[in-house]
Amino acid sequence: MNRRQFIASTAAASLLPHLSRGAASSPAAALPKGKAEHVISIWLGGGMSQIDTFDPKRRGDPAKKIAGAYYDAIDTAVPGVQVCEHLPRTAKLMDRVTAVRTVFHDVIDEHAAATNRMHTGRPVSGTVVYPSLGSVVAHERRAVADGVPPYVLIGYPNVTRGPGFLGAKAGYLYLTDTSQGPAGLTRPDGISLARQARREALLADVRGQARPAPGDVRADYDAAIDQTLRLSSPDFMRSFKLDEEKAALREGYGGEFGQRCLLARRLVERGVRFIEVSHNLNFVNGTGWDVHNTGIKQQHVLIADLDVALSALMQDLEARRLLDRTLIVITGEFGRPPEFDSGGGRGHQGRTFTCVLAGGGLRHRGAYGETDELSKKIARDPVSVPDFFATIHAALGIDYTKNLHDGDRPVPITDNGQPIAALFG
Repeated sequence: MNRRQFIASTAAASLLPHLSRGAASSPAAALPKGKAEHVISIWLGGGMSQIDTFDPKRRGDPAKKIAGAYYDAIDTAVPGVQVCEHLPRTAKLMDRVTAVRTVFHDVIDEHAAATNRMHTGRPVSGTVVYPSLGSVVAHERRAVADGVPPYVLIGYPNVTRGPGFLGAKAGYLYLTDTSQGPAGLTRPDGISLARQARREALLADVRGQARPAPGDVRADYDAAIDQTLRLSSPDFMRSFKLDEEKAALREGYGGEFGQRCLLARRLVERGVRFIEVSHNLNFVNGTGWDVHNTGIKQQHVLIADLDVALSALMQDLEARRLLDRTLIVITGEFGRPPEFDSGGGRGHQGRTFTCVLAGGGLRHRGAYGETDELSKKIARDPVSVPDFFATIHAALGIDYTKNLHDGDRPVPITDNGQPIAALFG
């Protein structure tokens, strides 16, 4: 054996133990994998105050500028876990819930940038338009049933909720009025079935003469047209007829937001994979969750509205044996600090805040992670936004370690996040 052969064989021998250990514990085999089939994502635009909801601490005093919670805390179904006094219905169901109290990001505490982070899991980029969580789930899992979209947004559309480089097939169908369904999917009264058929035949003829090549932007446009035609069927449009539900059930969900949550449940039954439901579109408390200054005085209205709808949604899904198959996610762009501003309200805080998970077949524990005495700093078990997204992907059986591709460029699906292991197994 010459010198070169000796060096090569010695190096190979030194690697064998490492290689065998890697083969014995394949990363794919060790990945947490849940059995959820759907996501209902509730968006609390403006930034929910964690210290006033799911991570209560000692009472503060805005008049005396003493930092602390705005409300008293109450016990829940999980020993040792408390929530705000305005969440009494949810408190009784906290054994189906995990309030992740230690989510954090490093985005400047400004709404647009933080909203983008909490939808895409990444900072704004000048070169890449990243897909939203809903679009990634739509891309990876598609719709559960034929003839329905994989992703529905019940709220106002914008780029942070969109498909980014994944293209139109991973986009959303949106609506803001639950009484009418999505605009543009209902055939006008003056258009008969025969006339509609003639229009579709003409469209097919035109498209047949100039079929776009793969990667052409016109291909995305054609895909959107095809999906629109499928979704305009009476079967799917029936999903939006909330008056088919019993009056008592509808009333149990509460007001406008509750009706959106009821619609989300109906869309789950139809086979939609991911539904985002925006809360408080019309600012029922005057300011929304962005409770600066005197806006905090009506914050309890929002909390109570969330409590009624969320508890009704969980119980309704459970009664239909859908709760273990449906992951409910509650997020906002950031939280609020324990200190009060000059007007008695609260500013913005991204260094630690609470996001909520419910159902979805996870091993719930009421709360995960621990903050300091004022919910201002993380004391134990930090959860980054990529970690939180990886938890959602894992709950859906999506490989959170894989890459997506922007053209030839690989993009980690969750920016290298790791799921909360305690919620699996």
